[in-house]
Amino acid sequence: MNTPEQEAPSTRPYLIRALHEWCADNGFSPYIAVHVDAAVQVPQEFVKNGEIVLNVSFDATSGLRLGNEFIEFKARFGGAPRDIVVPVTHVVAIYARENGQGMAFPPPPKAPSGASSAVDPVPAQPAPAATREPLRSVTVDAPDGVEPSGPETPPAGPGNGGRPQLKRVK
Repeated sequence: MNTPEQEAPSTRPYLIRALHEWCADNGFSPYIAVHVDAAVQVPQEFVKNGEIVLNVSFDATSGLRLGNEFIEFKARFGGAPRDIVVPVTHVVAIYARENGQGMAFPPPPKAPSGASSAVDPVPAQPAPAATREPLRSVTVDAPDGVEPSGPETPPAGPGNGGRPQLKRVK
């Protein structure tokens, strides 16, 4: 049990796993939107405006591990196999490609301006509860010109220029 001095573990990895399972159980393709910086290992040629959208379905990945600290898997990009490593703190949304239902998360905290550019293998401690932004379910539209990248690009659909929309789940 946590004492008042201890910070409770993040719910983000548990919510990501739950929504991934919900997608799989219902025949949907789970996609994650990721804020990309030096801590994220993804093919940089697919990063647009500091973000990448990845298909994390079992069909599109190999060796998928949805851990508490990292999401790790292998996937093909342009036919070439790549190792993907995403800190859970950098996942800004998970949603079903087919209907846009899912959840958005706050972006990762920015590194202090004097921080080293080297990747620290130990994730940063979360901000104290009083200063941390609460998780909420929101509608998210991809910025203009940003299309999902990764093992599979979603088909055009109804709505916002063919892009899936994240819908509030109650």
